[in-house]
Amino acid sequence: MSEEVFGTTVSEGVLRVRREGARWLSSGWNGGERRGDSAYNVSVPEGFDRTDLDSYLTERRERAGFGESGPCLLTGVELRHARGARCGPVSAVATVGISNPAALPMDSDDLSTGARSRPDLDSGTTPDIGTVNLLVGTERSLADGALANLLAVATEAKTAVLLAETGFTGTTSDAAIVACDPAGEQAAFSGAATEVGACTRACVREAVRAGLESRYSEATEATIPESVADADHGVVTDRRAEVFAPSETNVDIA
Repeated sequence: MSEEVFGTTVSEGVLRVRREGARWLSSGWNGGERRGDSAYNVSVPEGFDRTDLDSYLTERRERAGFGESGPCLLTGVELRHARGARCGPVSAVATVGISNPAALPMDSDDLSTGARSRPDLDSGTTPDIGTVNLLVGTERSLADGALANLLAVATEAKTAVLLAETGFTGTTSDAAIVACDPAGEQAAFSGAATEVGACTRACVREAVRAGLESRYSEATEATIPESVADADHGVVTDRRAEVFAPSETNVDIA
C-alpha cells in the first residue's frame, strides 16, 4: 500500500498501519479516539487466553520492532491472509475469519436456527476465533462527525460484502479502526455520496473479498460454514423486540 495514504508493514504477526499525526477512532479493545502515528492488527495464537491485554499488546508490538503505541485490534487470522486496497484518498486493510459467524434472521421461522455453540463473551477473555478486522485511513482531514460516520460507512460495506459472499452479517468479534490526516484537505462529510465515503466502500469491498479468498482457498483447505450450527463458534440473534411508535408531544416555543 502506498505511503501516500497509509503505510502498511507486517512483522512477527503484527500489522502496522502508519501515518504521522493521524486521528484514529477504534471500536476495538480500549478503543475510542486518539492521535498518533500508528495503529495495529495483532494476530493471536491458537489457545490465546491472556486477559492483561494492554501488557500483551505492548509485548507483541515491541517484539515486532514497533516502538510507537497506538490503537490495536486482535484477530485469530494469520496475517499472511491480510489484504489491502486503495482508491483515491482512502486505503483499507482487512483480515477475514468466519469461524464465529453472527446471523440475524429476517424470517421468524429461522430465529433459533443454528445456535449450537456460543462463545463466552462475558468471561473477560478473547476467544481464539475468526474475526473480521478493518483498518481504514483517508488522507483527508475529517470533521469529528465525519470520522465517526466513516466507521459506520466501513462497517456497512463490510456487512454488505459478507452477506453477499457468506450469508452472514459478520462475526461475534468484528472490530474496525478508521483514521484521517488532520493536515490534509478538509472534508465535512464522509457518507456514501462523498469521495471519501465512496472510496471507503470500494476499498472495503475489495479488501474483504480478497481476504476471504486468501483465507478460504484450496491452499488452506478451510471452508466458510454453511450455518452457525456448522461453525466452531457463533451466534444467532433469536430475540424479538417490541415495535413502538414515538408519541407526539406539543411543545410551546416562546
